[in-house]
Amino acid sequence: MLKQFYNVIGVMSGTSLDGVDMAHIHFSIDAGVWHFEILETETVPYSQEWFNKLKNAVQFSESELIQLNFNYTKLLAEIINDFIAKNNIENLDAVCSHGHTILHQPQNGFTLQIGNLPEIAKLINQKVVCDFRVQDVKLGGQGAPLVPIGDQILFSNYDYCLNLGGFSNVSFIENNARVAFDISPVNTVLNFYANQLNLDYDDKGLIAQLGKLNQYLFEELNALPFYSKSHPKSLGFEFVKETVLPLIEKHPISRADKMHTFTIHIAFQIGKALSHKKAKLLITGGGAYNDFLIEEIQKQLPEMEIIIPNKKILEYKEALIFALLGVLKLRGEMNVLSSVTGAKMNHSSGKIFIN
Repeated sequence: MLKQFYNVIGVMSGTSLDGVDMAHIHFSIDAGVWHFEILETETVPYSQEWFNKLKNAVQFSESELIQLNFNYTKLLAEIINDFIAKNNIENLDAVCSHGHTILHQPQNGFTLQIGNLPEIAKLINQKVVCDFRVQDVKLGGQGAPLVPIGDQILFSNYDYCLNLGGFSNVSFIENNARVAFDISPVNTVLNFYANQLNLDYDDKGLIAQLGKLNQYLFEELNALPFYSKSHPKSLGFEFVKETVLPLIEKHPISRADKMHTFTIHIAFQIGKALSHKKAKLLITGGGAYNDFLIEEIQKQLPEMEIIIPNKKILEYKEALIFALLGVLKLRGEMNVLSSVTGAKMNHSSGKIFIN
């Protein structure tokens, strides 16, 4: 007999490198309908040393990656233990953790999320469900995005669910099946230029707003082959490092102009990706705080009703959904949609480690 109530923690570290997001969540299922309550939440920022390691790990050798994975698993365990102790959380069914993506090359049959070593269960003395992407890539899928099944189960009252994080991704129903894909880089590029100005990020998009549009750069960005590919498709930091940043750097313009032009590019690509122009659009992720970007998206989609939810959902939606993926895995139920990732079939992904 499957349980009706689950007490779990969702753990997520995204490509924006903001830190480790944790959310304590109660799930219940009643007559096939899932309900959730987000309780305590916290984002633990990375130290400068860890930020630099994770940012540069794409260039690490195999032996360096093995060591990094071990050290990061220990770091993650410490962060989770602190969160559990601080909030007096007891009787957990599981900790459901995404880990941190270092390499994502589905075209080469390869994806690596660190922090998913079996030791983590013993280090935190909890059952752990993690490493959700690897199986999908083995089944011929992109291994991403994984959030759409959560959109389908928990946020079905919106036509589009758009996340603005390191990259933008969207999920929606098309021909009676959930589809989802990455649209473009977002904070992976905007934060790169904010960092050059000794800022963690461009607050509300104020610096970008002061810049001017460079038409040549705008057109070159929109001409990148990724944008004309059909979905399923996904992006990794490699695309930013090898393709996008070198293209932007060719232009001798101010950082504000680069950020302005890239923001308009993000909004333009989102406008292109959403075919129903008059619908309900839920926006989550750190980019939802970028007022300039939201205004530009609204300009591209003047008839779209844009909804930005409460702070807990906005900031912890991915942690919430990875918690749900873990619960579905514990129940032996499908948690990855082949219509989204392009895998051979729907499947129940993730590894379960017992403490």
